Amino acid sequence: MNREQSLSKLKRLQELLVISLLGDLPTIALGLKLRNIVYSTIFARMGKAVYIQEGVEFFNTSCIEVGNGAFIFKGARIDARGHQNNRIYLNNGVAIERNVSIGCLENSYIEIGQETFIGPSVCIAGPGDIRIGKRCLIASHSGIYANNHNFADPIKSIKYQGITRKGIVIEDDCWLGHGVTVLDGVTIGQSSVIGAGTVVTKDIPPFSVAMGSPAKVIKTRTSKQLVNVRE
Repeated sequence: MNREQSLSKLKRLQELLVISLLGDLPTIALGLKLRNIVYSTIFARMGKAVYIQEGVEFFNTSCIEVGNGAFIFKGARIDARGHQNNRIYLNNGVAIERNVSIGCLENSYIEIGQETFIGPSVCIAGPGDIRIGKRCLIASHSGIYANNHNFADPIKSIKYQGITRKGIVIEDDCWLGHGVTVLDGVTIGQSSVIGAGTVVTKDIPPFSVAMGSPAKVIKTRTSKQLVNVRE
């Protein structure tokens, strides 16, 4: 075992000890305060007045940054394992609801912008980079998947054919309804609304209203009204 592997194992042991001891403390003033103080020693950054409920799982905390006033609720899983260049950045005022899963996998950057809300049971998965802008609303059971499996060879197992990764961008002030799926390579433009159950496979222009599977822009937002998009 080389020195780098030894240090990595030692860091993971420290992380496990800290989270095991403090992660399940009841969410009262003492539990919150202890988590904020001690987690700051193992995270890349831990901001002020962060609210972390009990039962939140973290992995590879040295690659995770949490901004001031962030909220992370029970059952969330934030996993930066896979590569030391991974980064997960939760900006100031981000709210991560119950049972949200955020995972990097390999050499990935995932950023969630200031005051963005991530609803219950949302999945955000690399290894492609994912950038979600400021003040977005991502409703429950949505999935944001920055990867695709190769499957051209009918003989070889899909599991072993590798993946492609292009990345996903969701710009500021977007609202994704319940159960939206966003696939790799997509940019959703600023201030767009994506209807419940929509599957987004291609770019969505700014100020659009889109729905369907695959997504289709049905309206454009203006400063004063919604106007129908002409075919």
